[in-house]
Amino acid sequence: MTSTTARGARVAQSDEPDSVDAVDSPELQARTHDLRVRALDALPQPRTMLADLPLGATRSDLVTTSRREIRDVLTGDDDRLLVIVGPCSVHDPQAALDYATRLAAVAHELADDLLVVMRVYFEKPRTTVGWKGLINDPHLDGSHDVHHGLRLAREVLLGVLDAGVPAASEFLEPTSPQYIADAVSWGAIGARNAESQVHRQLASGLSMPVGFKNATDGDVQIAVDGCVTAASEHTFFGMDSLGRAAAVETAGNPDCHVILRGARTGPNYSPDDVAAALAVARTSGLGGLTEHGLVVDASHGNSGKSHVRQAEVVRELAVRLADGEQGITGLMLESFLVAGAQKPAPSGLTYGQSVTDACIDWGTTADLLRELAGAVRDRRESSDGPSSGT
Repeated sequence: MTSTTARGARVAQSDEPDSVDAVDSPELQARTHDLRVRALDALPQPRTMLADLPLGATRSDLVTTSRREIRDVLTGDDDRLLVIVGPCSVHDPQAALDYATRLAAVAHELADDLLVVMRVYFEKPRTTVGWKGLINDPHLDGSHDVHHGLRLAREVLLGVLDAGVPAASEFLEPTSPQYIADAVSWGAIGARNAESQVHRQLASGLSMPVGFKNATDGDVQIAVDGCVTAASEHTFFGMDSLGRAAAVETAGNPDCHVILRGARTGPNYSPDDVAAALAVARTSGLGGLTEHGLVVDASHGNSGKSHVRQAEVVRELAVRLADGEQGITGLMLESFLVAGAQKPAPSGLTYGQSVTDACIDWGTTADLLRELAGAVRDRRESSDGPSSGT
């Protein structure tokens, strides 16, 4: 039984036979598959969407250059601080692009001291249930118009790049990178997926630096193991640019690193926590980017998901950086135009306010970025090292 929707061919699953003659079919009687699948909605080929919404030479140059610069910062070859900042998740493309325009101006102002990358997250892993992000439910109404969500996500990424800001994104679905990864300069594997073989294999084939977060219980070893695994070659099930099932062979991603995001029991960004995490990485033989330092997520467990506390964490870290502390090569901040958070809904939302985790407002964000830039300058002076910014 089939039906057609505006999004394409939608194949409904049914236990009803196609004809009376099929009632006695052994295949029907023995059916054991798709018993709980309501419908299969074919997605467009990735190459079709990329052709419809091409990256283009200018955007490609920004992605290529920023990926290289991110790696240089994480290895210590560039003494700037990587700052990944932006909404917890994108739900309103207009507000996201408004934010990108504002961020671009500050990023340019502080480019000698900070390498600023915008959080452009479209997929939200959930502990139980909830809104899963722009790709999965772009209308925030439970209609799950994935066709529209995928296209919208790519349009947002291209708009962010047009503003002159490189983009960061968390990868959740193993096939979604085929549609958007060419426009992403930095990737993340979240705390709930850092131990997942599927996500470690996925990271092994991604073309950008990828951060693995420590587990929600605070276990850093899981993130380290994720980096080690992703650096290796893998063969796994995936999808090619034509949307066909494929055996994917990867060369391994040497640019993976650890993110400290705190835990359910509390923060893990203290000097002792940073030193301990680096020791775990070195004992495991990780080397690579984490040999030089870690990225600290000022949100989540490190701030108790409080946007007020998050700003305080950033300021604490700025003081430590200014005092010359090494081992922290990047920071993550959740920030949007308006402070706090609201419940997702198809209408009636406050413009520029998060519908997932609470975010720092734009004015506070700009102040924090300038404080971090000052801290980098102080750290540079304390170490008597030459500036390697742009």
